[in-house]
Amino acid sequence: MKLNSIPKLKHTDTNNFFLLAGPCAIEGEEMALRIAEKIVSITDKLQIPYVFKGSFKKANRSRIDSFTGIGDEKALKILRKVSETFDVPTVTDIHVNEDAAMAAEYVDVLQIPAFLVRQTDLVVAAAETGKVVNLKKGQFMSPEAMKHAVTKVTDTGNEKVWITDRGTMFGYQDLIVDFRGIPTMRSYAPTVLDVTHSLQQPNQNSGVTGGRPELIGTMAKAGIAAGVDGLFIETHFDPANAKSDGANMLDLSLLEGLLTKLVAIRKVVAED
Repeated sequence: MKLNSIPKLKHTDTNNFFLLAGPCAIEGEEMALRIAEKIVSITDKLQIPYVFKGSFKKANRSRIDSFTGIGDEKALKILRKVSETFDVPTVTDIHVNEDAAMAAEYVDVLQIPAFLVRQTDLVVAAAETGKVVNLKKGQFMSPEAMKHAVTKVTDTGNEKVWITDRGTMFGYQDLIVDFRGIPTMRSYAPTVLDVTHSLQQPNQNSGVTGGRPELIGTMAKAGIAAGVDGLFIETHFDPANAKSDGANMLDLSLLEGLLTKLVAIRKVVAED
C-alpha cells in the first residue's frame, strides 16, 4: 500500500520511515493533546510521516483491577479531537468484532492486538471497514505465519494492511526480536517494528508488566538498520505515572533526540 493513501499523513515524499507514536492508553483529553502537540512538532521538523497512537480501551490486562480506559466513546472522541486539532491520522486497537465499525467512525487505522491476530472474524471485521489495518504479529507466531493474517485482510478487497513485529516469547517473562523476520514480513506487507512492546517483560508475579526502556534506542536503531518501513513507539511525559505500560514507554523528553539519530541512520540505509 502507498502511505499517501492515508488521510492527513504528511511528509510521505521524504523517503523517511513512518512513525506510530503516542501514549499506551487515552487517559484524558489534556494528556492526549499535550503528547500529540509535542510529537507533531518533532515529526514536522524532521519530516517524518506521523500517525498518533492511543488505545481507547485496554482489554488485555494481567489483573482485574488494572486500568482499562475512561469510557469507549469518550476516548474515541478524544482521538478524533487530536486528529482535527493537529491534522494528523490516528490509530487505535480493537478487541471484539463490534469495535471495528465503532472505532472506524473516529480513527484512520485499526490495529489488531498481537494476542488476537489469529481471530479471523476480528481481522475481517477490521478489513471490511475499508480502513488501514495494522496487524500485530503474535508473540507466539513465526514471521511466515503472518502471510495468512495479511491474506485475511486482502481477500476482503482491502489492500491497506501493515504488519507490526512486537517481539517473540523468550521463556515465560521475556521477549526477543528476530530481525531475520523483517525482510520476510516485508515481502507480505509494509512492516513496522514496535520498539517499546518488544522490550516488555510480561507475566511478572506482581501482575504488572515490566520493561527495559533503557534499550529503546538500541532497538529502534537496529530496526531502522534492518530496513523496517515504520516504527511504533509508546511515549508519555510521565511514564512512571502512566496508567498503562509505563514500564516500557519512552519519556517524551527523549523522543526528539532519538528520532534525530534514526533519521540519520535511515538516510544511510536508504542509500545502500
